[in-house]
Amino acid sequence: MQKILSLTRRAIDDYHMISEEDKIAVGVSGGKDSICLLAILNSYKKFAPYKFDIIAININLGFKETDQNQVEQLKDYCKKENIPLIIHNTDIAKIVFEDRKEKSPCSLCSKMRRGALNTIAIQNGCNKIALGHNADDILETMLMCLMNEGRFSTFSPVSFMSRTNITLIRPFIYIEEKYLSALAKKYNLPIVQNPCPKDKNSNRSETKELIEQLNNKKLGTKQIMLGAIYNPTRNNLWDTSVPENYKKDNDDNRKI
Repeated sequence: MQKILSLTRRAIDDYHMISEEDKIAVGVSGGKDSICLLAILNSYKKFAPYKFDIIAININLGFKETDQNQVEQLKDYCKKENIPLIIHNTDIAKIVFEDRKEKSPCSLCSKMRRGALNTIAIQNGCNKIALGHNADDILETMLMCLMNEGRFSTFSPVSFMSRTNITLIRPFIYIEEKYLSALAKKYNLPIVQNPCPKDKNSNRSETKELIEQLNNKKLGTKQIMLGAIYNPTRNNLWDTSVPENYKKDNDDNRKI
């Protein structure tokens, strides 16, 4: 846990994610990343140089297959750790899969989940929302944007949403998924398995496999690619704004 706490604190300090008297809603989806984030922020607040509060918000998508025993374990964990937990029930699964019959449901589901999370956070006086996106998520998103949209882009460590006055923070940007898996297993953190039929069968899961293949061919490839995100000043991309002296040099060359 110490390594994850250290990297989390580094991310928080590097991007000024948390300030005095913040009230942070931790989006707890039920997966290992979000429950690890809840556990880490709860530990961090005990020695942080500023006071802040956290609450856990779980957006129940409405899948009938959700294991209620696992949900009860999540409730018990939050009660034991004195973390307020709000479970908000929705019909998102029904809307996406039955009513709309979406062929690519992930985008709509994500928007609806985020909208519900924002609403509940605001209703409970939160000014920030913490999401459990890790280093692997950051890299996968970059490659998905590059291959599917033709642009270099990924999650921002901190994003202010002016429409809702909420700031999104991602304290796990420096932490690889494998370390979170180990943490969840070691401390037996309560995970609520995702019954979504698209889980493990999506564009993101295919991108994850591609990264692992590249990393297996040349060990360290993943970290090198992450370095391009963490150090954007190294990137040398084309710029359509041509400096005046460059234009002049080219004009001079044409006269020769």
